[in-house]
Amino acid sequence: MNLDIPHTPQYRMYLTVGEHSVRHIRRVVRSLLHEWELPGLVFAVELGVGELVTNVVRHVPDRRCTLVVARRTAAVRAEVTDGHALLPRLRPDVDEESEGGRGLALLDAVVDKWGVSPGVGGGKTVWFECGFPDAVHPVAEA
Repeated sequence: MNLDIPHTPQYRMYLTVGEHSVRHIRRVVRSLLHEWELPGLVFAVELGVGELVTNVVRHVPDRRCTLVVARRTAAVRAEVTDGHALLPRLRPDVDEESEGGRGLALLDAVVDKWGVSPGVGGGKTVWFECGFPDAVHPVAEA
């Protein structure tokens, strides 16, 4: 999905990530959501971005990615794009003793929707959306 919609506030970062990058990226996302006056989405969006960037650190050989966080009409959308063709999947077989494999399950639990789009010529984009809390985006009365 192309997030280059005119007048849509968004933040784009081109990154080469390491083991300590996730903490700093979460701070940037938290600051951005406070700037957009969406503190109610901080937990979910921070966690989601953190999990997706952690997957880049663990599974993408060159550790390069692009992060886009965009404020949409009724949601915040985050996308992490990398050049590695292996598509992530939910792992229902992860037990409580496993060191990893829970990232997409956590993502699935805290966001409204998410998915994976294969990239042209390899790579992929993993995205998610978190809808605005009712207090921020009230439903119009009929």
